[in-house]
Amino acid sequence: MFETKFAIVLRVDLAQWQKLNVTAFLATGIAGQKPEIIGEPYRDAAGNVYNALSIQPIIVLSADGATLSNIQRRALERDIRTSLYVDGMFSTGHDSANREVFSRSGPDEVAVAGIAIHAERKLVDKITKGAKLHG
Repeated sequence: MFETKFAIVLRVDLAQWQKLNVTAFLATGIAGQKPEIIGEPYRDAAGNVYNALSIQPIIVLSADGATLSNIQRRALERDIRTSLYVDGMFSTGHDSANREVFSRSGPDEVAVAGIAIHAERKLVDKITKGAKLHG
């Protein structure tokens, strides 16, 4: 059992392609901030080498927009650094445009599409309260 938890919360009304896109982006944000969660490269029986993956499961949850806003607020109040994907990023085509559109809104007015958190297990459970297992 892990002392930490890696959770991604997606807004329930996103299109399927958006959910997949947001999940991928958010996971890389956590991995970039916390490289210690990445294990060793994988090798198959023929000796081919594959990229390393997360050493722990990533739980994917879903929530409505109001609950996602509450999750973002709780993380900010606890000074937990998160990965955040906002609606405006769907209309951009590259990283600098994503950061520019992201910077236009404060936490009280942004439409959150998804958030990823990696922290102590009980703290993640408190922050993500109200979200349900995706599926």
